[in-house]
Amino acid sequence: MWLYLAILLGLCYLLRRYRERQVVSHLQDKYVFITGCDSGFGNLLARQLDLRGLRVLAACLTEKGAEQLRGKTSDRLETVILDVTSTESIAAATQWVKERMGDRGLWGLVNNAGISVPTAPNEWLTKQDFVKILNVNLLGVIEVTLSLLPLVRKAKGRVVNVSSIFGRVAFIGGGYCISKYGVEAFSDSLRRELSHFGVKVAIIEPGFFKTFVTSTPVISRNFQEAWEKASPEVKEAYGERFLAHSLKVIGLLDKMCSQDLSLVTNCMEHALTACHPRTRYSSGWDAKLIYLPMSYMPTFLVDALVNLSSSRPAKAM
Repeated sequence: MWLYLAILLGLCYLLRRYRERQVVSHLQDKYVFITGCDSGFGNLLARQLDLRGLRVLAACLTEKGAEQLRGKTSDRLETVILDVTSTESIAAATQWVKERMGDRGLWGLVNNAGISVPTAPNEWLTKQDFVKILNVNLLGVIEVTLSLLPLVRKAKGRVVNVSSIFGRVAFIGGGYCISKYGVEAFSDSLRRELSHFGVKVAIIEPGFFKTFVTSTPVISRNFQEAWEKASPEVKEAYGERFLAHSLKVIGLLDKMCSQDLSLVTNCMEHALTACHPRTRYSSGWDAKLIYLPMSYMPTFLVDALVNLSSSRPAKAM
């Protein structure tokens, strides 16, 4: 019995590998729009797809980022300045995309732009701290998608949304985890709605990777700024020891973060170019072996594991 089961599982695995290796034809004729291409995943993906011969439309936040990207790619790649928190900027970028494509639809939309700060214990933050992240990581994703969706539907193309392992397990306070949970929900509803039109929606869930978004100095500085702005009552409740331990944990991020960004961009590329893309891609061994399994564990067990690595507030019971 076990032998037959092993053979069946092996055949299923081989069938899946075969299906996933099938590549979409005429890639050189397909347009892909990527947000957040100044650095990190977006920058590498733009260069990667350009090498594959796709027509890359790269959205950068700054002219400096756009210029540097153009210097590393072919003449096929074009850039546009985009602030995903601005309705006017999104409308202008959408019109720019339409002018480049003519009557053709947009094969791929990659919502990659994102920020990670302000991040701190929830009680240290203000409503505006949450809004700042949600405007980029969630509302920006939604508005860009809605603006370009008619073009994607016309091509029966792909939408690729970058979430995070923090969209499955919330380890930190602030808007980051909330935004990534929101991206997961938006992507799920979008996938079911667009399946009727032949459009596929994929979610990328990276583990810890070394990008500007996860830069330890940036997060540490933000954490200290949140502490300084906290009320005297909050500071007394948490204590200096909690702050020091938290900064030490943040400092360990450098050792935890992988520098191989291609583990993520390869998943993005597969979602855009494979005939049968996956619904979700967990990028990085930490995501596959630690955080993804944690998301299926009982809540009390996950709480215990997370609390093991955190300091107790000064006035904790």
